[in-house]
Amino acid sequence: MGSRVSLLILFLVLCHSLSVTMGRFWRKEVEEREDPDKLFLMLKSKRVAKTDAGEMRVLESYGGRVSERSLHIGFITMEPRSLFVPQYLDSTMIIFLRSGEAKVGFIYRDRLAERHLKMGDVYQIPAGSAFYLVNMEDQKLDIICSIDPSESLGVDIFQSFYIGGGAHPASVLSGFEPEILEAAFNASGAELRKLFTRQYEGPIVHVGDSHATSIWTKFLELKEEDKLEHMREMMQEEEEEDEVEEEEESGEEEEQQTRWSWRKLLETVFGDEAVRREKGTRRPPRSCNLYERKPDFENRYGWSVAIDGSHYFPLKRSGVGLYHVNLSAGSMMAPHMNPRATEYGIVLKGTGRIQIVFPNGSNAMDAEIKEGDVFFIPRYFAFCQMASRGQPLEFFGFTTSAQRNRPQFLVGATSLMRTMLGPELAAAFGVTQETMRRVANAQHEALILPITSSSSASHSHFPSASYSE
Repeated sequence: MGSRVSLLILFLVLCHSLSVTMGRFWRKEVEEREDPDKLFLMLKSKRVAKTDAGEMRVLESYGGRVSERSLHIGFITMEPRSLFVPQYLDSTMIIFLRSGEAKVGFIYRDRLAERHLKMGDVYQIPAGSAFYLVNMEDQKLDIICSIDPSESLGVDIFQSFYIGGGAHPASVLSGFEPEILEAAFNASGAELRKLFTRQYEGPIVHVGDSHATSIWTKFLELKEEDKLEHMREMMQEEEEEDEVEEEEESGEEEEQQTRWSWRKLLETVFGDEAVRREKGTRRPPRSCNLYERKPDFENRYGWSVAIDGSHYFPLKRSGVGLYHVNLSAGSMMAPHMNPRATEYGIVLKGTGRIQIVFPNGSNAMDAEIKEGDVFFIPRYFAFCQMASRGQPLEFFGFTTSAQRNRPQFLVGATSLMRTMLGPELAAAFGVTQETMRRVANAQHEALILPITSSSSASHSHFPSASYSE
């Protein structure tokens, strides 16, 4: 009996110590934020690429101490007929096409592969995989992506290693000594200087008639099968032209240089296997379209849909899931928490509010949100999103788990409150079972609920502990 009492006392002491530690942690977290009222909004933005043809900016996650895993959220915009030049990253990137169409070229099992992506498509680009993005359409391309900082070198939010490049951006190959490159390419220094100095338009370029992009313009307009055959032809032409000791006209010399640089650059980027097909090679994974999936839940107040590793197997490797929610005007996601993942959300349309609470029941954030805002909710934290009365609220996002998330709703017809209904729960609230049953059963809707006039009349909160005490 004495040992049980001792264990109980030890348990109570540990619980008290944990509560004190959490209190100190959150006081420090709030104090360090420039705007503590927006603790879980991602506000730190960095532009990583900017040209006339497009840009990429990234919102940096600071949730490393808040959650078990964090993600950066990136936004890529590309003008019509533009190219994000070949590169590889030190981080896995999952792209979601919010609008427009794109072509992604990448290396899969040592050969060049392509996928045509349309609005709503999701695709994963693993860390270290060389790829390029092309917008060959006449409309603007908008991409939202997650970037996993856990794989990065830690030099920056992530690091791009550009394959194609010149003066700007610099190719990763340009850092080698001239004699190394001459031996590697089996080419003269003069030829290599032309190759590594002509590109100056930046990492996102217009696919047009300029000298810097003419090689890629011709290449990207071909079908995948034609590219490989065309490279074979170009290599054959190059071998024949090697026998010619000098050109009679400077124009012919320029054309020879174009064919040479095309062949050499593609061989360097994609390897020798890119110029021949291997029979029996497994096809690269296809995309998964978020907009084409039926809602996992739907009622008259809104709907929600999620994609995890069971729906799209590449997500299993990255450990990231996706979701999409639409709340009708004047509705809300019931208070809930995610037991498996930190959630990142991007407001696509509309306006509303988001409330998040600390573990001790005090308010962590109550913020107005609008299109373009990015928020995150740490694992286990209770929260809810609300659409304004004037318009719907649509948001999309990523979760840090590729398993089915199974959010736990705290209130509503299918909530924990309803499932645990009994004398224990009534005693916890200090009310009679009849009162507890009446309150818990009053809500007949589940997951997505209407906001009553009384619930939206005030932003006041019930008394609770505060980490600022």
